[in-house]
Amino acid sequence: MFTNLKVIALILIGICHAWGDVKTLEIGDSAPDFSLIGIDDQYYSLDSFSDADILVMIFTANHCPTAQAYEGRIIKLVDDYKDKGVAIVGISSNHPAALRLDEYGYTDLGDSFDDMKKRAEDMNYNFPYLYDGDEQEVAKAYGPIATPHVFIFNKERKLRFVGRIDDGENPAKVTTHDTRNAINALLAGEKVPVEKTRAFGCSIKWTSKVESAQRTLEKMNAEPVEVAMIDIAGIEDLMSNKTENLRLINFWATWCAPCITEFPELIEINRYYRKRKFEMVTVSLDKPDQGDKVLEFLKRTYASTKNYHYEMDDVYDLIEAVDEEWPGSLPYTLIVKPGGEILYKKLGAMDPAEVRKVIIDFLGRYWEHLF
Repeated sequence: MFTNLKVIALILIGICHAWGDVKTLEIGDSAPDFSLIGIDDQYYSLDSFSDADILVMIFTANHCPTAQAYEGRIIKLVDDYKDKGVAIVGISSNHPAALRLDEYGYTDLGDSFDDMKKRAEDMNYNFPYLYDGDEQEVAKAYGPIATPHVFIFNKERKLRFVGRIDDGENPAKVTTHDTRNAINALLAGEKVPVEKTRAFGCSIKWTSKVESAQRTLEKMNAEPVEVAMIDIAGIEDLMSNKTENLRLINFWATWCAPCITEFPELIEINRYYRKRKFEMVTVSLDKPDQGDKVLEFLKRTYASTKNYHYEMDDVYDLIEAVDEEWPGSLPYTLIVKPGGEILYKKLGAMDPAEVRKVIIDFLGRYWEHLF
């Protein structure tokens, strides 16, 4: 009961902020203090950066395609200004539960604190990366509207610039380097030429969006679930993958404990990427007369994927058709490129993080399509 009341309270608080109670700091405002944990498990406040003449705070996120497009530029900013009295810090204020499953299409990671650590490691972040996602108190105090959103403060910690990093996600088309211009002006003791710009990117995932994420999940769970019988010719066709889609194929059975355990994670992966050139196919190797049992499990796990049930008792022809290196145990998961080349295969329980990364590395992140 207490947990439910707490969730309701967080949602109501978030709704208030979504209605406009959160205001972006104005030029000349003082930087509100904070205490946030970083990915190094240390706590940071304004005093942590007291030696810096200029403090650059960038509200960003793991999952956001636009934020990902700017990661390299943020890292370059740190390298270029680290010996000039400029401190740069990243802050993620997204509430992890407010992210809908269909918003994961261009990412392998969400916005949890653990995911922040993984993203920082993958990208070799060279700046403190702080978590504000639970209470969102820093976001409420500063008022970012999108990720990334930049706030630059002078030595007295008065706001001197707020807005974008530059004027284009594609670095080849950038004409105005607003954040660099602001830093350079402050270092030179000059007035910032443009003190305020719009910020373009993903909206902040306030707690008010938890309810929307839950509604989206409920709609997904209401999708029809079906299963069809498949013969060896159908298996061969699956493996040849004559589509334009990256195809994840999972061989499983209701009597296989690891299969049952990992299945919900596979369904979640499908929901992340199915709006892109990706599809997931499940193939049950239960005995052909176990159709009711197979369908019942698929419905229980909301498997609105392409589901098949192998029609033969003898599975050895199937094993040979799938992969001559497959010894035959379950579960067995493959990712097959268009044209039939096996990109990934895993005997036994798969690692969801590894599978997501393989998928994203093939499909490409949003910023990779800008070039």
